[in-house]
Amino acid sequence: MLVTASRVRTDGWVVQGGRPIKSLAICRLPRNHGLPHCLMRRMGGHLQGPAAPGVDSAEDSTPNPRPRDAFLTCSTLVQEVWLVFALSLGRDAVEAGIVFVAALTSGQTLPQQQAVLVGSQAPGRPLIDLSFQLVSLIAALMPVALVFHFLKRSGESPNDIGLDGSRPAPDTAGGIALALLLGGSGLALYLLARAAGANLTVIPETLPSVWWKVPVLLLSAVQNGVLEEILVVGYLLHRLRQIGWSDSRALTVSALLRASYHLYQGLGGFAGNAAMGLIFGRLYQRYGRLLPLVLAHSLIDATTFVGYAVLVGHVSWIPIPH
Repeated sequence: MLVTASRVRTDGWVVQGGRPIKSLAICRLPRNHGLPHCLMRRMGGHLQGPAAPGVDSAEDSTPNPRPRDAFLTCSTLVQEVWLVFALSLGRDAVEAGIVFVAALTSGQTLPQQQAVLVGSQAPGRPLIDLSFQLVSLIAALMPVALVFHFLKRSGESPNDIGLDGSRPAPDTAGGIALALLLGGSGLALYLLARAAGANLTVIPETLPSVWWKVPVLLLSAVQNGVLEEILVVGYLLHRLRQIGWSDSRALTVSALLRASYHLYQGLGGFAGNAAMGLIFGRLYQRYGRLLPLVLAHSLIDATTFVGYAVLVGHVSWIPIPH
């Protein structure tokens, strides 16, 4: 919707031609944006706050300002969120559900079946395999680039979702502490779920023993942390708050989404990641920092991938790939 020579009042009414007009298509933004929820006013690509009620600014008194005010409505933001997740983790959630149903109906128990996290894409051809691995890693991060594009379109930046380097020491300490707290408990939950027959046998990696194995495993861990935490925590919770959802409702959706695209591992993977999502999401809602979550997730996955590669075949309870 385009409005010319208008002013936005803090109560959500658009003042045009000296009289207030209620725009039903406009929802609400967080108060720290200085605008009503879901109304983003951009002039020349920068987010602008409204003039004080009853006071016309120089900008508002200018007839036909150039460029004209552009408004992003709630429906636009809802469509944006659906688009981002339809192209990324939402699609993965649907596929994970199909894989889980296939596992349940395969005629084998869940622990008899294996879920590989990082597998070879060209067995017996290490350089082709490496090429596929690198392309897959880059392609998996494209939804993050899309999120950054949408943030820029709305006059925001990664800083607005807590992704900045302003607090390196606290962010690093928090990320390490989270990884230590959740890593061990996640492993215990997996072992219990597998023993109960509710989880597939998770194989962290099946890469060949070549020079690029550990670097690719580390890159995969970082990719997981960056993709999931930016999309499912930072971006999703940020946008849902702008749309007008309560923090509790948004947190529930975020945690269930995280759990759903891990369902291919079984019910243990679903439950463990739902709990992780609740913890990470609440920490984000309270402190607004995303880097500790990215770091914690990356450290947990890196320890899982590389630890498995080092210990498989040497520790009796660690499963060997079929």
